[in-house]
Amino acid sequence: MSRVSNNPIAIPNNVEVSLSSIEISIKGPLGILKHVLRPDITIEKHEDNTLKVNLSKFSQQGNAMAGTTRALIANMIHGVSVGFEKKLILVGVGYRAQVNSNKLNLALGFSHPVDHLIPEGIAIETPTQTEIMIKGIDKQKVGQIAAEIRAYRKPEPYKGKGIRYANEVILLKETKKK
Repeated sequence: MSRVSNNPIAIPNNVEVSLSSIEISIKGPLGILKHVLRPDITIEKHEDNTLKVNLSKFSQQGNAMAGTTRALIANMIHGVSVGFEKKLILVGVGYRAQVNSNKLNLALGFSHPVDHLIPEGIAIETPTQTEIMIKGIDKQKVGQIAAEIRAYRKPEPYKGKGIRYANEVILLKETKKK
């Protein structure tokens, strides 16, 4: 069995977990997340407020998916209790971000402004004009929206201009010498 799936998942006091044979539903103070289970994976709820992912029948793909399922459920529990956030930084002269109702308006040096529609379940804030905070309970959704926004203007390797993650390090190339 997968080493990852052997680890139990701790359930905080403010989170409710409901199990069925095909689905797990996790409810917390920030919202509800659901996940459909594979037929060869079972989940046990123990009295000490932990979950354990097991295989009902061994297969190579089932073994791999047991670890993946354990990680997804742990992320769901973290999401509904604490939430996830990504921070993006705009680097460049005239690069600005602004939130208007359900759209993120970006000025990225193009001849036109870029509008990115904010999906349901995601909250985007701009503490300053050059910072974007993406928050939500679904880790995959938060990361996907951050990647889509970053893709509008990736950091270029000579001056470092573009949209980057807050903890991202851009290695600058040296310019050509005569």
